[in-house]
Amino acid sequence: MGIENLISPSRALCNVHGISKKRTLELVANQLHEQLPAFNAKELFANLVSREKLGTTALGEGVALPHCRLSGCEQPVGLLLKLATPIDFDAADQQPVDLVFALIVPKDAHEEHLLILQDIATRFNSPEFRQNLRQTATTDELFTEAVKPLPPETS
Repeated sequence: MGIENLISPSRALCNVHGISKKRTLELVANQLHEQLPAFNAKELFANLVSREKLGTTALGEGVALPHCRLSGCEQPVGLLLKLATPIDFDAADQQPVDLVFALIVPKDAHEEHLLILQDIATRFNSPEFRQNLRQTATTDELFTEAVKPLPPETS
């Protein structure tokens, strides 16, 4: 499942004020609950925090990929944030994070969860993709850049 199937224009937010890792995860939970009321914001936040306690979801190069499985989630859903100011996300490379892609999948979607994570991580591994996202100024631009096909050498 490609990124274009996970996010929508309303789930690609530009110049968000994240403040801290915890506040950013809370923002993710609240945003997804607003758009998808079947998602329980408190449960989603708790699941994201629990996953983060197992080990950071920061990929390095200023990117984090918080993710979890959630009851009540019927299909994989993503939320892309471009933060106004980078935040500490406990990345191994110690770089602050300014690009956050949150992935929520159904409770029993173990294999699909891993395949989607791999696809998203591959996309964010592209320096060109990261640069294009960072150069956006609006939510519409962020969404458009996020769903563009990757060049053949990085896909």
